[in-house]
Amino acid sequence: MSVGREGVGREGVGREGVGQENERGGELRERILQTVREHFRETRPPGEFVPGVTPILSSGAVLDEDDQVALIEAALDLRIAAGPYTLRFEQRFARLLKRRKAHVTNSGSSANLLALTALTQRELGEARLRPGDEVITAAPGFPTTVSPILQNGLVPVFVDVELGTYNTTADLVAAAVGPRTRAIMIAHAIGNPFPAAEIAALAKEHGLWLVEDNCDAVGSLHHGRLTGTFGDLATVSFYPAHHLTMGEGGCVLTDSPKLARIVESLRDWGRDCWCEPGESNTCKKRFDQQFGRLPHGYDHKYTFSRVGYNLKNTDLQAALGGSQLAKLEEFGRARRRNWQRMRDGLDGVPHLILPTPTEGSDPSWFGFVLTVDPDAPFGRHELIAFLEDRRIATRLLFGGNLERQPAYLDQRFRVSGDLTNSDIITERTFWTGVYPGITPEMIDYVVSSIKEFVAAHGS
Repeated sequence: MSVGREGVGREGVGREGVGQENERGGELRERILQTVREHFRETRPPGEFVPGVTPILSSGAVLDEDDQVALIEAALDLRIAAGPYTLRFEQRFARLLKRRKAHVTNSGSSANLLALTALTQRELGEARLRPGDEVITAAPGFPTTVSPILQNGLVPVFVDVELGTYNTTADLVAAAVGPRTRAIMIAHAIGNPFPAAEIAALAKEHGLWLVEDNCDAVGSLHHGRLTGTFGDLATVSFYPAHHLTMGEGGCVLTDSPKLARIVESLRDWGRDCWCEPGESNTCKKRFDQQFGRLPHGYDHKYTFSRVGYNLKNTDLQAALGGSQLAKLEEFGRARRRNWQRMRDGLDGVPHLILPTPTEGSDPSWFGFVLTVDPDAPFGRHELIAFLEDRRIATRLLFGGNLERQPAYLDQRFRVSGDLTNSDIITERTFWTGVYPGITPEMIDYVVSSIKEFVAAHGS
């Protein structure tokens, strides 16, 4: 395709590819970006909170003028596919989460699929997961922690969790280990770390892989260490509900160069080539290698060594992610502050089980979880209806006991022990928001509304 200048093609345009902007172009860029800032300031919605009228969301993206500028700047560069913005984000995010490698994907669900699929690949030799092998996971949660197990022909082993922390324990995981168990894949529940240090030690003792689903817990700490740093692989989501957003997006992180290479290949169609976008011959042997039954010298860029996918993101998303990254600590402080204000306000309210951090943890909370006591004079439905009528959004603890979900009724799985608490969560648990867009007065309104409902229903 001839377009009159270098750097334009299927992978978009970037300043890196077209040289330095001329003086006029630079001035226009600055004027555009300044106008974007002015537009944001003039059009952002009013901040007044009206109880019972203003919605209090359970989650949402918190975006400012820097985020809007980042998106427009990437658009001015015509960054319409993964490229330099993505690479920079991956490097920064890996450093922040103290992992060697990060690969951005189009969603957190894709990140989970890639992480587990990576463990089935032949490069891992006898350590690879094979169809019929078992993967231990918590029964209550979001389905995309479990679905990749089934999608790879593996067998989920469901374990129960504790009420209050909503996480499983090392003892429950240890009791679930059987002769076919080869891996553990668990999500940190609602921002609260599972006992990752203990479960990582258990995995090492039994020679098991550990995948941390860190989608709800970026910035959380367990024994002073960031979640997402305990497993062989960790995953993150950048959906608007999460700690950072790209709109859509996710990430797989690891310290293993071998696993990182496998993840990258699976994400990028299963290709054998590792050239970055816009590059063509990194290995210096593009037309001088033998693969499979292909003719010698077949183009390495079109050689596929795995059954892969296209689960890449775009630079527009990565540009937004880079802007959001600078706010992670601030967002974490807001989440902790909102959660603690809610916890203090509801302390002592009867008939409700309040959430508690896992021992040794400092969670960056995703939400505030409440469980209605079995002997309460009201049920979850009545309390939720009361809150929703007051424009206070609620959510269940995702899929509840996933063993009971219709998607899994005909699937092969094993249950270790009983799932008593998982069933209670399915029937009596919900959560409300603590994300950074919620103000102290909103928290106080939620607290007063819950107290009013409980008081009205007596004891």
